[in-house]
Amino acid sequence: MTDAEVEAKLAELGLTLPAAAAPVAAYVPVVVSGGHAFVSGQVSFVDGALLKGRLGEDLTVEDGIRAAQGCGLMILAQLKAALGSFDRVERIVKLGGFVNCTGDFTDQPKVVNGASELMVAVFGEAGKHARAAVGVPSLPLGCAVEVDAIVALRAD
Repeated sequence: MTDAEVEAKLAELGLTLPAAAAPVAAYVPVVVSGGHAFVSGQVSFVDGALLKGRLGEDLTVEDGIRAAQGCGLMILAQLKAALGSFDRVERIVKLGGFVNCTGDFTDQPKVVNGASELMVAVFGEAGKHARAAVGVPSLPLGCAVEVDAIVALRAD
């Protein structure tokens, strides 16, 4: 898929690709190895600001979906920054979703759909992936959601 195609799909959704965020600790945003790109966990930036809070406490499922979509957009931004373009993306293999939530919150899958549905909207069949959606008691910087990814790459 070309950069123009990805940008057109995002525009149809009313979204734009953000600038790739710099890491805030001792890690790199993306490691390319063995035909795959491993994208570090991306936290919930929405409209340039960190969406903070806990699902089931001060955030709704809809807030969480927006937060997960923001994570998905940042995954795309990190891929473009690391690969130079989306041409090498063959398939989204797996997403790992972490939802900052109360102990009785059980809609983690609905929340992480914000990232999953974005990948399918952008890449079609190649965006369908395996996934985990896990509730956790806290996340870095108090963010609502964090999502990481494994992406299969076409050979150079």
